[in-house]
Amino acid sequence: MPPDVSQHWSVDLNSIQYYWADISDVVLSCAMTRNTGFPPSMPAFPPAGGAARRRCYRSTMQEVQMLDRSVAIIIHDGVQALDIAGPVDVFAEANSLLGGRASYRTVLVARTRDPIVASNGMRLLADLTFTEAQNPFSIVLVAGGPELPVSPPDEELSAWLRTASSRADLYGSICTGAFALGHAGLLDGRAATTHWQIAQRLAVLFPNARIDPDRIHLRDGRLITSAGVTAGIDLALALVAEDHGAALAQAAAKRLLVIAQRQGGQSQFSPFLATAVDTASPLARVQQHVMEHLAEPLSVRQLAGVAKTSERTLWRLFKEVGLTPHDFVEAARVDAARNLLEGSDRPLKAVAYDCGFGTPERMRAVFQRRLSISPAQYRNSFRMRPNANAA
Repeated sequence: MPPDVSQHWSVDLNSIQYYWADISDVVLSCAMTRNTGFPPSMPAFPPAGGAARRRCYRSTMQEVQMLDRSVAIIIHDGVQALDIAGPVDVFAEANSLLGGRASYRTVLVARTRDPIVASNGMRLLADLTFTEAQNPFSIVLVAGGPELPVSPPDEELSAWLRTASSRADLYGSICTGAFALGHAGLLDGRAATTHWQIAQRLAVLFPNARIDPDRIHLRDGRLITSAGVTAGIDLALALVAEDHGAALAQAAAKRLLVIAQRQGGQSQFSPFLATAVDTASPLARVQQHVMEHLAEPLSVRQLAGVAKTSERTLWRLFKEVGLTPHDFVEAARVDAARNLLEGSDRPLKAVAYDCGFGTPERMRAVFQRRLSISPAQYRNSFRMRPNANAA
């Protein structure tokens, strides 16, 4: 059994120094500065120790690296306030639960210290400017905002991100912050996610990236990205779980009244039938027919007859909006089932029949494939309960 390390080490939290009780030389002396969070290179172990002592040393060094995690969150005009507040509150709850054994030290970084107006009108102040934030951070995150997908590249931000990300253990984005990473060249060859509404635009702007529109959060090596808005909370909880274990992340989630790990992906929040079509077009006639006859078999031949086109032309028309006829029909059935699951208590068997799935098993298979969640789980998450206080 390795010796009890607590009996052999003394700790000064201002300038953390570790000593072996039976070795006169200092094994490690390192200053944990405000913006680093990691000690300098680990010195060679003194030749006097045995295997058990070396094991204790390695274990203790791992604890040293967990003592502090510095987190830089980049903010900008029009930033989404919840992209900042969500992760910051998760890290704050983790600090409280850790009771001083470790900590996340979060700073806001921006181009200037002048007040920044968030998309909801809230005024924010940065702790550091890009010029001042030159020390390495453990984690670097870009918060999103509604205007980022259509904003031109910010060369100053891009330059700072390239430098900061190269020195960080992890770097990434929350929601549309992924666009800033893309402009900095940090998505090339990487898998990433963002809000489902603008995932396609991200993929078009940065074709060298692999964009997954369904993930709540995604890690590819040192790159970490999350979906929209509240997904930043999910990402922060995942980081806490990685650093300190699932139990502590779960405790932080309970304090914040959120789920530590959501079931399913972003698809459960996004409408499949969002593509607008000309009301006079053949596709509009097909869409109306499908929605009115969901419980019936709907073949391509039948839909081509409704559209008054050939089957080949129908395939081409659907391809122009990024779908196949089968995808469209299945998506319509899923949307209808979601509406019934949210707004009624109809049995799953009845929902499956009314929406054209035939059986609950078939509906479950489609839900799992498209939403990564079962119909029962979807109902539990999104069921609209009647107001008990309503007159």
